[in-house]
Amino acid sequence: MTMKQIFTAHACRVAALSLFATAGSVAMHAQQNIITAELHQPVLFPLVSSASTSLPALNLTEDGIAYSSSTGSNELASAENYNLGAATDSAQPPPRRRYGHPNYSDRMHNSDGSNKISFMAGGGFTTPVGDSTNFLKLGYKLQGGVGYNVNKKFGVVFQFDFDHFALPGKLLASQQAVYNAQNFVYSDGTTVDFSGLDGGAHIWSITLNPTYNFYQGDSMGAYAVVGGGFYHKVTNFTLPQTGEYCDPYYGCYEYQANQTFDLYTSNSAGVNGGVGITYKFSRFANERFYAEARVVHTFNTAKAASTTNFFPGNSATSTYIPVTVGLRF
Repeated sequence: MTMKQIFTAHACRVAALSLFATAGSVAMHAQQNIITAELHQPVLFPLVSSASTSLPALNLTEDGIAYSSSTGSNELASAENYNLGAATDSAQPPPRRRYGHPNYSDRMHNSDGSNKISFMAGGGFTTPVGDSTNFLKLGYKLQGGVGYNVNKKFGVVFQFDFDHFALPGKLLASQQAVYNAQNFVYSDGTTVDFSGLDGGAHIWSITLNPTYNFYQGDSMGAYAVVGGGFYHKVTNFTLPQTGEYCDPYYGCYEYQANQTFDLYTSNSAGVNGGVGITYKFSRFANERFYAEARVVHTFNTAKAASTTNFFPGNSATSTYIPVTVGLRF
């Protein structure tokens, strides 16, 4: 056998072996895919009667999926016939609750939660107007009161006011001339020196004041007030006097202080009226800062000068404007 024939025979054997090995590999791969598919195939359990076991009966549909029949036919029918669009208003959930200021109904609170009993305290300045500038000068004031709020709009305040005034320089000068003309002397016979004459005046009052809140916001408010009552007016004139004070440690020494030389009082009715604003930091707070301005007028009865009344101006009517800031609670 020649070399060519020998090479040809070996090539045929190698080709046959390669073909056989390829066919075997393909067959094994196909068998493996079949086994894997069988493993992933869903397992359907056999149907078991509910009478013979506690497991629920299964219903098979056309798609092969099992459903439990334990719900019942009535429930399933209701579920199939349920229509979301046919829901009535009565089936809707209740509206969401809105949270705001609590609604009170007891005797100590109004419906908005504000107190029926209120208090006020404040201070400021007061200035005379009109003819009162002849007898009074800019001063200070104090105020306090208690009120009853019929509702959140209307209330009544019972208050006490103290308004202090200085005396104009021209008044002191004229009054000094009046006293000098009387030739007053001390008990030791020396003439009284009125060169250091000074003095002051004040009006205290007790009034009843209806108040109307015509604007109320979350923070800001505004009100109008009118009222009237009793007014007591006092004017006193002072002179510097020298006194002596003895201290157990430092001994006795002299001092100088003003003492009342002459004093006048007058009582009368009076009225007042004005407007004010309020401010509170929280819409639910009862404490409020307030600022107000009023006009006050007293109905004093004028008296003539006499040997016992050297200052008839105390009996003149008074008109002044107090401006007050304070706290209501």
